[in-house]
Order: sequence, then structure tokens, then C-alpha cells
Amino acid sequence: MQSDLIKERAILVGIDVQGMGEALLEELDQLADTAGAEVVFKMVQNRNKPDVATYIGKGKAEELSQAVKSFDAHLIICDDELSPAQIRNLEHITGIRVIDRTSVILDIFAQRAISREGKLQVELAQLKYRLPRLTGKGIELSRLGGGIGTRGPGEKKLETDRRYIRQRIYEIEKELKKVQKRRELARNKRKKNMIPVIALVGYTNAGKSTLMNTLTNSEVLVEDKLFATLDPTARKIVLPNNQNVVLVDTVGFINKLPHQLVDAFKATLEEVIFADVLLHIVDVSSPHMLEQIELVNSVLNTLGAHQPIIMVYNKIDKVNSLIPLPAIKPQVSISAKTGAGIDLLLKEIENNISINYHHICLCIPYDEANILSKLHDEAKVINQEYRASEIYLEVYVDDITYNQLKDFEV
Repeated sequence: MQSDLIKERAILVGIDVQGMGEALLEELDQLADTAGAEVVFKMVQNRNKPDVATYIGKGKAEELSQAVKSFDAHLIICDDELSPAQIRNLEHITGIRVIDRTSVILDIFAQRAISREGKLQVELAQLKYRLPRLTGKGIELSRLGGGIGTRGPGEKKLETDRRYIRQRIYEIEKELKKVQKRRELARNKRKKNMIPVIALVGYTNAGKSTLMNTLTNSEVLVEDKLFATLDPTARKIVLPNNQNVVLVDTVGFINKLPHQLVDAFKATLEEVIFADVLLHIVDVSSPHMLEQIELVNSVLNTLGAHQPIIMVYNKIDKVNSLIPLPAIKPQVSISAKTGAGIDLLLKEIENNISINYHHICLCIPYDEANILSKLHDEAKVINQEYRASEIYLEVYVDDITYNQLKDFEV
């Protein structure tokens, strides 16, 4: 794909408010590489906040213009989301194309989306990003469904583009609601059959897909690049105690994750929200391990994911065994690549999902009979008997349903 093309020579630019120096741009460097650019120079400006007009200030922008000539650069990538005015001013000063971190991430997602759902989610994120950035010239868009009768009298191209984008956003969101409904039906079916769902979450490139392959003997794409996995993958595995569970691999999180992506991938991220247990995969070889753990936890809180979490410290084959790890329980140290610690991980999964389901007997009064439909939808009913003054049921229920019905337990 990208390897067959001539790589764009890129200069990375960032604002340093914490005195990190060039280390500030390490992740942007990885993003640029994943997108297919060749980084030829990095520029960091120490400022308390970005300059409203040029992001890095006019003097630094002039220096950047000289660097563009010296390194024969084709592209400038800035580490923060830029306003249309900042992009326009930097392009005017430097004479080459300027994009921001969000644009790079969206480009990577566009390259890696495989399923129809993935492509729709990426297109939605791109359109939401572009809409407020449409300026004078407008942008070239293929008008699917456009043509005669779609252009108003005297309507400018800019207005047409805006109208097209809004219409396309509406169409995609409508399509993704159908996807959401299908996922909900699948979740209810798994719930009814008492099949727990284990979601793999973590910072991008933490080793989630490698672990997925190790646990399921499958061949999910694995690359040492950011966002190797975009489309969610679900596989069934059997635990040592013969219990069936479904493993779901999810898109990796990243620092400064564009809100457009969070919104667009809502249907996919719901797999995280409704999972029974989360495996938080951590790359222990990363020098930024603690910051990555904190960021993933922050995103999970934002999503409203509050179920049990097992910390899975991965890539122990790459580090000294004495490396200090955060004392967050439960936790397991593994190498998804070599298989070390996998048995302990499976045991930990067993321990954590066993508390999620209750085998109980209920007596439901006839005036509360509306509860039956909920039980048949969301629980596994083993036995049901109609008695003189009540309905007797033997069921398997999850924690939430159990707490709602424990008053009826006998």
C-alpha cells in the first residue's frame, strides 16, 4: 500500500509546555511512520499555549520555513489539532502543506479500515472533522446521489459542499444505528446463553492482537505499528473449566484521541461498555507505561466502563524481570508472543467471570408478571412453573439482573 509510494518528507512540530524536548514528538513520529511519511526534522517550541495565529509564533514559523527549504520537506505535521486560520497562516509562511495530528490519525484509520462498518465510521469521523474547516475554496468531494436538482439557485460551491457533508453525515449515522442494533441483538443472545464477553483494551500497539491470536489460535493482523487493528474482532474460546467465553479485540487508545473518532466509533466501543470483564493490556517495555495506563483508564471512565478489569502486563520477554509494576489487582504478567503466563491469565479470567452469574430460584407474584419478559430476554431460564399464587423460576442471571430481582429470591 504505502510502501509502493514515494514517501512524503515530513517535518514534525510541537508545543512543549512540560519541558519534554523532542521526546514530546515520539508518538507523532510513530504516527507519521504508520501513515507512510518519512520524518526528516523535528521542531519543538517552548510555549505556555499555542499561538492563535500560527500555532508556534511568527518567529518560529519563519525558522520553520527555512527548515522546509533545508530539508526539502513536502509536509508539516503539527502535534495538536489546528484551527483553519493556523493551517492557512502556516501554509502561507512555509509554502507547503500543513496538517495536524488528528488528520494523520484519520488518514491511518482510512488506510486500515477493512469492513464496511469500519469504513463508514472512518468516513463519519473525517466528515465531522472537515465540516467546520471548510473555507473559501471549499473541498473537492464526490457527490454521491448528487446531480440535477441538487443545487439551489445561485448556490456557491462552498454551500453545496457543506450541504453534501451534512447529508452524508446523516446517512452514515443512520446506517451505524443499524449496526448498533445488530450488536445489541448479538449481545442479548450471548447474555441469554450465558456466554461472558471479555474485551481486550489498551494503548495502541500494546499487543492486544498478538494476545488474541495466542488465546484463540487465530490469525488476526499483527504489526509493530500504531492502530494495526481497527475493525473489532470477536472469537470464542473455551476456558480450562470448560466455560465458553467470547474475546473481543478493540481499537487501541492513544494520547489526544480525536473526539470525532470516539463519536464515530461509538458502536464499536460499546463492545467495551457491555463486556463482562476487561483485559487492560499494557506494554511493560514502553518508557511511557504509567502515562499510557492512566490515559486508558481515563478513556474507559469517559465511556462509562466500570466492570471488573484484569491488568495484563505484556511483553515481559522484552524487559528485566525486576521492573516495578503498578500494584493494581488483579494483575498477570505475560508474554503474548512467547506464551509465558497465559495459563495464569486464563485462571484469572475464570476467577473474575465466575462472580458475574448467579444460579437462583425466584417466586414472582402474578401482579409482577411483567418481569417474565425481561427474564426471558436477558437471563437463561432453566425451569418455570405456574403455581397457585406465584410463578416459580429457576434462572441464571448476571449481577445487574440479580440485584434487581433478589427480593424475589427463595
